[in-house]
Amino acid sequence: MNSSIIGKIEKSKLYAAERTRMRVTTLSVEFHGENADHQVSLTDNGWTCTCEFFHDHGACAHSMALERVLQGMLPSHADSRLLTAKAS
Repeated sequence: MNSSIIGKIEKSKLYAAERTRMRVTTLSVEFHGENADHQVSLTDNGWTCTCEFFHDHGACAHSMALERVLQGMLPSHADSRLLTAKAS
């Protein structure tokens, strides 16, 4: 294997371990929920989800799960109102 490729692979491992180097700005995920599939998105305005709970509360299990998966890589406007309220 080419030594420059090996170097890039090693660098990618370092980057993956340093999550603070990455900042997710926009994201679209198809989430397979227990009852149905939902589209979860992160934009400049924060999270959106097609589930009814999100529509009523501004956050849901789908958006909060993605917040946990992406912890340390999200902009401040992506903080869930439900997670923030629970931490208070």
